[in-house]
Formats: sequence, C-alpha cells, structure tokens
Amino acid sequence: MPAEKAPGLVTSHETDRDWWRGAVIYQIYPRSFQDTNNDGIGDLRGITRRLPYVASLGVDAIWVSPFFKSPMDDFGYDVSDYRAVDPMFGTLADFDAMIAEAHRLGLKVMIDQVLSHTSDQHHWFRHSRMDKTNRYADWYVWADPKDDGTPPNNWLSIFGGSAWEWDTNRRQYYLHNFLKSQPDLNFHNPDVQEALLADVRFWLDRGVDGFRLDTVNFYFHSTGLENNPPLAPELRNATIAPDVNPYNHQDHLYDKSQPENLAFLERFRALLDEYPAAAAVGEVGDAQRGLQIVADYTTGSDRMHMCYSFDFLSSTRLTAERVREVVQEFEDAAPTGWCCWAFSNHDVVRHGSRWADHVVDRNGFLKMNATLILTLRGSVCLYQGEELGLTEAVLDFEDLQDPYGIQFWPTFKGRDGCRTPMVWSHNEPNAGFSEGKPWLPVPYEHLTSTADLQAEHDDSILQHYRRMLAFRERHQVFAKGSIAFADAPDNVLMFVREHQGTRMLVVINMSDRPRSVELDDKGWQAVENSPHGDVPREGDTLELAPFGAFFATMEA
Repeated sequence: MPAEKAPGLVTSHETDRDWWRGAVIYQIYPRSFQDTNNDGIGDLRGITRRLPYVASLGVDAIWVSPFFKSPMDDFGYDVSDYRAVDPMFGTLADFDAMIAEAHRLGLKVMIDQVLSHTSDQHHWFRHSRMDKTNRYADWYVWADPKDDGTPPNNWLSIFGGSAWEWDTNRRQYYLHNFLKSQPDLNFHNPDVQEALLADVRFWLDRGVDGFRLDTVNFYFHSTGLENNPPLAPELRNATIAPDVNPYNHQDHLYDKSQPENLAFLERFRALLDEYPAAAAVGEVGDAQRGLQIVADYTTGSDRMHMCYSFDFLSSTRLTAERVREVVQEFEDAAPTGWCCWAFSNHDVVRHGSRWADHVVDRNGFLKMNATLILTLRGSVCLYQGEELGLTEAVLDFEDLQDPYGIQFWPTFKGRDGCRTPMVWSHNEPNAGFSEGKPWLPVPYEHLTSTADLQAEHDDSILQHYRRMLAFRERHQVFAKGSIAFADAPDNVLMFVREHQGTRMLVVINMSDRPRSVELDDKGWQAVENSPHGDVPREGDTLELAPFGAFFATMEA
C-alpha cells in the first residue's frame, strides 16, 4: 500500500517536470556531512542544519547517499530495510523535517536507491536462503555448482574474488557483484520488480523529488550464466575497478548490462511519471561501453531522465581534447538523451588530488574545473567538499573503514580518502563536524580550506563556485541549450551553447600558460560580470590568462 504522506509535507515545491534538465545536484554523504549527537557519525538532523549553506551555493537539488537500515558492511549500500532509517542517522520524522526544510529553501531532494542487491540481513534473503520452495526462494540469483563443486561460471566481484558464494542451507551458490554480504536480486522474477517499485513509491509518497539509482546497469544477469570472455590487456582500464583488481581482466558481457533492463527502466519511469515532477539519475558502471549504455538508457522519454558514467571520474588527464571527445561521443550516440557530469563522488579519489596534485596554480586549476563542468551540456553532480577544493585524505591503514581498501591495500587504498568529514569551521573541534571522535579522521591539511575561511575571501574556490552557479542561473542557455564545439589552440576548449534564440560562446583555457585565441566572428559581445573577469581582446583575438575563460553572446 502507498505510504501515508507525512503531515504537512510538501511533495513538490514546483510543478516543472523538466527541472532536472540542467539541474545542479549537490551530493551529501550523510556519515561525513554533519554530526548532531556527537557519536562521530553524520546524521539527518545534521543535513537539515547545513541546508542553508547548500542553498547558498545556488544548486538546485541535493542527492543524499543511503541512510536506510543497514548492517553497514558497505556503509549503507547494503540495505536491510528499504523503508526504514538506520538509527545512526535518525528517524523517519528527521527525514520528513529534512525534506520540509529543503523544500522551504527551494531545493529538490533526491535519495539513493540501491536496487541491484540487498544486505544478506534483509528479510527477503534470510527467507530465500532457507530452502528452494519458500515464497522468496527465487528472489535472488541462485545456481548449482559445477560437477567438481566450483562456482557455476567465472564471474568476478568488483570487491575481489569470485562473484559467487556458497550457501550451506540451500547447497547452492548465490551471486554477489559486490561484497558477499550483498546478494544480487533476481530481476527476472516479476515479484522482485513489484516489491522494489513499491519501496520506491513509499519514498515518493513521502515527498522525495527523485532518485539516484546505484549501479543501474547491474540489475539483470544473463540467465544462461555464460562465462565472461577475457579482455585483451590493451583494452583494460581502471575506470570501474582499480587496476590491481582482476575484475578488469574480463569483458563483462553476461553479468550486467542486459537488454531486459530497458523494460524495467520503462516501468520505473512510468511510476515516476505518476508524480508531479519526480526524476532520476542512474549510475552506469562499465569500463568498455559506459557512454553507449548511458545513451541507451536516456534516449527518448520513457526510460531514465539522465545517467552519469565514469568517464570524468577516472585518473585520465583532463584536457580540452579529452572533454570534447567524451561529450561529442555522447552527443553523437544520444542526441535526444541527457547526461549528468561529475568530477568527484564518494567512490573515487577527489579530483582535487586526482588531477591537481602536480599543478602549480592549484586554485586556478580547480576554479577552471568548476567553470568547465558548469558550462557543459547536461546536468551536474557536485560532491560535498568539491566546492572547497578538498584533496584526497591520506589515511593510515589503522584508520581505514572501507572493506575495498582493506582488501587491496596498499596498492589501492579504498574510498575512505574521499569520505572524510566535511570541514565547516577552522576553530572548532574536528572542523565543526562533531564534538565526538569522527568515524574517519579530519585531515590536518583540510583545516586551511574550511567553509568559514573560504567564505571570507572573494578569490576562494568556494566563492568562485557561488559566482559560477549564479552565472549559470542567470543564463538558461547553460541549463537547457545545445552544444557545438569549435576548433581552438592546444588545450583550449571552445564551444557554443544555444537555446531559444540565444547563443553563448564559451572559451576555456585549460592550460597553465596564456593562450591567444582567434574568434570566428567579430559579432560576439563579451558577457558582463563574468566570473573570470574581463578578458583582453583586440578585434577577434582574445588573450586568455592561464586557466581563464571568456563568455560572449550573440543573437541566433
């Protein structure tokens, strides 16, 4: 049955069904955002307390990573009850208060939905593993061993080792693409789909404006259980899993990204369309065909509203050529689709380290990164602390919490380095995050980048994000417009955004050296109050400073 709406809760503060197109979404990792009960772990009340700060950035929505009941083997991405708030984060009443405050401030609220797998503590799995005849027997992916007792095929887990775990009750293997305590649901079973959609409806009825779908291309497996073929060494990359992980040695043709997923995504979209303005962004994890899957999932109006891939979440050097190649590839593959770009999130090394560690003018480079992501065609996900230019924390092995990092230490240090607490105040214990001992240490080097210090300086990274977001808000061409690239000098990105008769020229110097750029038309009129200031220009020649940018308009 649909959940009863919380008293007085606003289900959607606007009725613009297209709000997501070009939206800027701020990702909040609850454990590390703000602690209010001093147990060292962030909570929902902490999010509510800090929402005015988030709204002051100028973003459109928040995405809240999992806060559901969970044994926390994977810090909430192992859900044991899709409809309950884990006590460490608070209560459903705290969630309702968070939504109400977000809507009061004009922010949409999106929450994570981890549908591909559950915790092994979920009551569905506890029943499923009892025997082969109970109601939930076929709700997970079970398979008999080979004659020699080994797993049914060669599928591997992203967290290392076989993707199959032996269960002594059923005397069968069950599939887990992630931790062995995260068994994969069997989406080929219609009852599973119905149950998951009912859980999604529960949160829609509670007032959420949308969802971020974790591992959206992992829902279905091939029922033939065919072996994945090997992947040639020259085709392997560490986009999805670290290079020390043998997961990269396979071409994952059969354990994910199956065609049946399209029909489920259509069912999911139909459910969202019942509500005034619900939207969803899907996480696509695939090292070989990521952008093509994003295109398939977002083309038309009956599947995902938008997806993001890992193309800009890798360590591949960020250059103008790389940006143009990735964006143009998506534009060619899905001219009617919609992408959501991200440079950082809770699973990858912060781009403040990944790309900027060896840059002399680090602040200038990170400001340029903000300008870039906020002017490309698509929606945007910003990860908490990105607006402060936070670096990846270097932690001792004894401080690690992430099972992924513990498994592959020291070559791969896991995801804890990007999950350390948000730094609010330079003169409070633990930078204002908590008066208790934080679940992860607050890096000393982050104490000079706190939100309060940066708010006092007009040239800070934080203030540049605010200016760029306000600039984007003033010019709707950035949110809704088309994009067309133009040739430019080495490591200069030049493109035109166009929407409803307005054309906006964007020229970004992605290098640490000055660049002269020739414009193709003298009719371009420089935009006033550019976040990058005035750019010297003689006729149709621009003189761009290192990491500088130029904006100009022209009637179409």
